Amino acid sequence: FSSKDNSRNIGGIVGNGRFEKQMILSKKALYHGFQNTTDKGNTGIHEFVHLIDKIDDQTDGVPERLLEHQYAIPWLNLIHKEMEAINDNHSDIRKYGGTNQAEFFAVASEYFFERPDLLKKKHPELYKMLVKCFNQKSISLNI
Repeated sequence: FSSKDNSRNIGGIVGNGRFEKQMILSKKALYHGFQNTTDKGNTGIHEFVHLIDKIDDQTDGVPERLLEHQYAIPWLNLIHKEMEAINDNHSDIRKYGGTNQAEFFAVASEYFFERPDLLKKKHPELYKMLVKCFNQKSISLNI
């Protein structure tokens, strides 16, 4: 499924109603996301993160099932700071991440999985939080 929504091309969605807890992706967007590993964007990752976020029935940008409770407030504080930087044009995180908490989580996750080296360098606090969230090992940078 791919359609135009005002100024952006939609390559995937997380379903509602009878498509609840399913994601629908365009084949083109899925291929493009995994072919281009330098653009910090990936529709498959983006929509999958929305599914993860929606496990608790709320797509709110707070991955309760992934982050331990003590990280919830620091996570919210961090994403609000990062969203403000995006909206003030002081961030290399994709502009769509400044839309709301859910989109920030999805866009930041794309960046995390596509360019972990760059995210760690430019946004170390966000990188560390996403390492915890996704239970990943931190990468070592030889800078």
